Amino acid sequence: MPGTPARNKASAMAFYDLMFNRCEPRAAIERYAGDVYIQHNPHVADGKEAFIAYFERMAAEYPGKSVTFRRAIAEEDLVVLHCHQVWPGSDDYAGIDIFRFDAQGRIVEHWDVLQVITGESRNDNGLF
Repeated sequence: MPGTPARNKASAMAFYDLMFNRCEPRAAIERYAGDVYIQHNPHVADGKEAFIAYFERMAAEYPGKSVTFRRAIAEEDLVVLHCHQVWPGSDDYAGIDIFRFDAQGRIVEHWDVLQVITGESRNDNGLF
């Protein structure tokens, strides 16, 4: 079924929840990714199997990691998620993830930008 911005937004959130919170990256890729998966994060190799291997390792190394969605924006074939990532025993992050969808409503490309949450700020506005 072709993707619409609303469907793509729901799919991006379901994909992220399945791979990050529920620690099922293979199921997430099988259910939501297209024929290719282009990765722009320099810590993760390109392709579906590399994505699966990376997040299987993260699940083993950081049990209890979680993500909370603060904002989700969809336009044309792009979805942007503004997230709070919690990594037990490590830093927490404010993140922006961008997903590109193909015409069938499947994720085919990913970019992200992450900011360590330090607890220090020169303003009282917060990161979210």
